[in-house]
Amino acid sequence: MMSKTSHLAFADGKILSVEDQVAVALRRLSSGESLLNIGVSFGVNQSTVSQVTWRFVEAMEERGIHHLKWPTTQEMEDIKCKFEKIRGFPNCCGVIGTTHIMMCLSSADTSNVIWVDHEKKHSMLLQAIVDHQMRFRDVATGWPGSMNELSVLRSSGFFKMCEKGTRLDGEEMELPEGFQVREYIIGDSGFPLLPWLLTPYQGKDLSDAKTEFNKRLSATVAVAQSALAKLKDMWKIIGGEMWRPDKHRLPRIILVCCLLHNIVIDLEDEVRDDALSSHEHDTSYKQQLCNIADNNGVMLRDKLSAYLSGRLPP
Repeated sequence: MMSKTSHLAFADGKILSVEDQVAVALRRLSSGESLLNIGVSFGVNQSTVSQVTWRFVEAMEERGIHHLKWPTTQEMEDIKCKFEKIRGFPNCCGVIGTTHIMMCLSSADTSNVIWVDHEKKHSMLLQAIVDHQMRFRDVATGWPGSMNELSVLRSSGFFKMCEKGTRLDGEEMELPEGFQVREYIIGDSGFPLLPWLLTPYQGKDLSDAKTEFNKRLSATVAVAQSALAKLKDMWKIIGGEMWRPDKHRLPRIILVCCLLHNIVIDLEDEVRDDALSSHEHDTSYKQQLCNIADNNGVMLRDKLSAYLSGRLPP
């Protein structure tokens, strides 16, 4: 932002410094207030607020992308250790979740039908994989609300890398009785059960071991739910219903909010206990179910269920 000459000015003619521009952009992203209200607060016109915000978004994409990256081998060892301490899952590399970014679009425009989700609202989906500190490690966004979690997952680069064996490809962990556990992530019932993605047991009258497994998994998945809730609460531009946004620019704004989310976590000494208190980020959305189950995923889940209940067979 410093390298670009700027003639953006306050209403009194004074040129906005880089610090002024960052302040305007952060206010816009964090408050979700209208361009008019923010302009009045800072003494600039609406177009200036819009230009400054977009300059900031572009600068963050160019210079801040390193704040959202897949863990190094050493970082991953710490992440796996911390996840095991949460609810006992060994060799777990993260938690996956999705959330809807709400949009107010014209129903008269037939091209907007693709953005209508299963709750009859217009939205854009964000898929995120988070670590134990609620830091985003991989995100995919821009997908229309008409898609489900399975479709978004399959369309993501993360899925393709996992299927090729170039992600979640670290060392296996050996458990008692010689049971080998590969690297994997955890998700809710909206995701498929895969060799590298564990989801809850579905159905009624589950055994004690399966019920216990689901409780542990749910408590671990809550880390992703809390991260998404925190993201929307702190960066309210994507937390409410956006008025007819530019659907080509919105994914870039979502990405920058995720970068800022991570920067805030990096600046904190540790995750506060109250940060995990809220899991609500899609309050008006019902849980969808995915019935796809890969045989290798079934085997891994069953063995982990037995291990966590202390009943791993010899």
